[in-house]
Amino acid sequence: MTAPEGPGSTRSEAPHSSSASDSTDRPRPSGPPSDRGGDRGGSSRGAWTVKSRLRAASRKKARKGKKKGMFQRRKVCRFCADKTAVLDYKEAKTLRLFCSETGKITPRRISGTCSKHQRKLATEIKRARHIALLPYAAGHM
Repeated sequence: MTAPEGPGSTRSEAPHSSSASDSTDRPRPSGPPSDRGGDRGGSSRGAWTVKSRLRAASRKKARKGKKKGMFQRRKVCRFCADKTAVLDYKEAKTLRLFCSETGKITPRRISGTCSKHQRKLATEIKRARHIALLPYAAGHM
């Protein structure tokens, strides 16, 4: 018999003996590693789906376009620029410009209106819809 290695230690079996039941006895998943891990696969690129490859290519193309100096003109709020333009629910022609073909209210980032006028615009569009000057949906036109 050998003496214990340190104070308070007792003799025990080796930590990785074949008789001990530890984490190595768990069943391993079958198949190559590239079959696991979602649509991208493991570390192999061959497991990407066609859709994800096309999406990645379009993102790369968009990044290239930004680097070459494609500049989009800054949008200006129509109602701030022209003080005579009135936001009123009775002006259905004006409000129709800020609605999509499906009847949705166009967002600020697309229409270019400021936040103050976008809130007023949304209220006026909803009022016009309520009295049937504007449609709620595409089928109502």
